[in-house]
Amino acid sequence: MDLSVVIPCLNESETLAICIKKAKNQIDKLNINAEIIVSDNGSSDGSQEIALNLGVKVSNCVKKGYGCAIINGINDSKGDYILIADADDSYDFNDLPKFYNEIKKGYNLVQGCRMPVGGGKIEKGAMPLSHRIIGNPFFSKLVKIFYDVKFNDVYCGMKIIDNKFFKNAKFFSDGWIFALEILIKSKTMKAKVTEIPITLYKDGRINSKSHLKTIKDGLKTLKFILISSPKWIFFFPSIFFFYI
Repeated sequence: MDLSVVIPCLNESETLAICIKKAKNQIDKLNINAEIIVSDNGSSDGSQEIALNLGVKVSNCVKKGYGCAIINGINDSKGDYILIADADDSYDFNDLPKFYNEIKKGYNLVQGCRMPVGGGKIEKGAMPLSHRIIGNPFFSKLVKIFYDVKFNDVYCGMKIIDNKFFKNAKFFSDGWIFALEILIKSKTMKAKVTEIPITLYKDGRINSKSHLKTIKDGLKTLKFILISSPKWIFFFPSIFFFYI
């Protein structure tokens, strides 16, 4: 199979059908053998039924967490390449061909970039100002410094990966940290990667809220970056204290 589209889902009934239909339309245009998998993380709003009625596979993920839902969906996939994007219609599944055609050039990972510094675009109201001006640039800069990872938008939720790369990497993050782990491991595994600009649209949901918890997830991100880089958390501080 050429492609698997994995959509992590938790109560996304307002927008899930829009995302699935866009993905189906683009798959038809590419004329490739592909599947769509909704990795459901315990929805109670009828999201599962919407996906099944549209003829796509639903893979139930019992363990809670964004990373768990993605890993669960990919483990159930059969495609040579895996496209990942959220179900809230903030990412445009009409960009599917752009990602697919890019990874076919021989990349292991193609990451989307929403930030203007990387050529991306953020629609008005699509991202909180604190995330756009402080959070995302700060963590993207830290990852660049600590790991020499060149991505400009480490938290972008739309990407496509080589299935073989995923299986060799052995991911463990259960929450939003998965977005960082996959980029850091692409560096340590010397994967061939690139970044392409995309547009982030305003969350299409009205009644549901974002699953991201700014302060809690931000602290988890900082902890992960420090703990995963022993030379920064142990070696350099020890050199400092040695000379004082």
